[in-house]
Amino acid sequence: MTVPSLSKLTKKSSRVLVVDDDPHARLLCEALLQRDNLETALAETGQQALELVQTFKPHLILLDLMMPGMSGYEVVKKLKLDPQTRSIPVIMVSALEDRESRLQGLQAGAEEFITKPIDHLDLKIRVKNLLRLKEFNEFLEQHNQILESRVAERTRALHESFVESINTLMRAAEFRDDETGDHVNRISHYSLELAQHLGMDKDFCNLIFYASPMHDIGKIGIPDAVLLKPISLTPDEWHIMQQHTTIGAQILANNSSPYLRMGHDIALNHHERWDGSGYPNKLSGNSIPLPARIMQLVDVYDALRSRRPYKSAYDHDTALNIILNGDGRTSPCHFDPAILSTFVKCAPTMHDIFDSLNHQSTLDP
Repeated sequence: MTVPSLSKLTKKSSRVLVVDDDPHARLLCEALLQRDNLETALAETGQQALELVQTFKPHLILLDLMMPGMSGYEVVKKLKLDPQTRSIPVIMVSALEDRESRLQGLQAGAEEFITKPIDHLDLKIRVKNLLRLKEFNEFLEQHNQILESRVAERTRALHESFVESINTLMRAAEFRDDETGDHVNRISHYSLELAQHLGMDKDFCNLIFYASPMHDIGKIGIPDAVLLKPISLTPDEWHIMQQHTTIGAQILANNSSPYLRMGHDIALNHHERWDGSGYPNKLSGNSIPLPARIMQLVDVYDALRSRRPYKSAYDHDTALNIILNGDGRTSPCHFDPAILSTFVKCAPTMHDIFDSLNHQSTLDP
């Protein structure tokens, strides 16, 4: 994408709209302007001028102050209120030379004020200066638009690169656990759905969608004998398994990316419990970061719905009943009450997410 040069912009044909109810004044202005190779259009009323602006699209307007019907003051006010025309410079022309008339014209939004009879050299200088200013403003506007476009393209490329990095982490985890690929993809959608129902803003929802899949990345550091053990773990093995939270936090620590910062908080804290009975730091209540509280509930739901080396899969109603009433291992006191209440309201959607995303392994919102 190439930034336009100012010199190229100034070579284009400039258009000037002349507005005056006096036909002789209109023709005189037209002759003076055309002598300087400017393209002109003529209007004899304020209303006609406003209509011509839409089709002629002038770079400058030469506007008579005193006209029957709509005065020059009214015309310039309308022009400056419209985002499409407010940047068009206006030179007000009047036979009145009093200071009050000049100030009123300038306050209405006019850039210049000249008096009749019009001096050709005076008009030429003022028109030339305002056209240059108009062209330079257009140059800056185009330049800013191009810069914004480049920033948007760069941001989009960085975002795509980041998502691919997450998918790479997911694939790495998938080698350790056959269920992980499906699980982390569903987790993204569960978390997004719950965050939206909690009334979180767009930025938070976007962050948690892409950060939540990293919650179990620390399992890369857990030995297969423990991670894939088909029966209950011994106390020592359970201690090793719990370390996946701190291992994941270490992997994601010290990053400037807001996605990785949230991913760090989720990885470290998604097994903490509202009542303080979780791990690794036995946090409780609101001391647990909100993304981790969201993650904790949807992680339990999906774990209950999924087959694991140590258990078979439960259906939706059974999983929901365990979450709400407990089963000796899971208890409703483990969850943030507000998040649990919201989860129940959107439980049918959670059921649909599990059914529709049961055999995918990449993020695709």
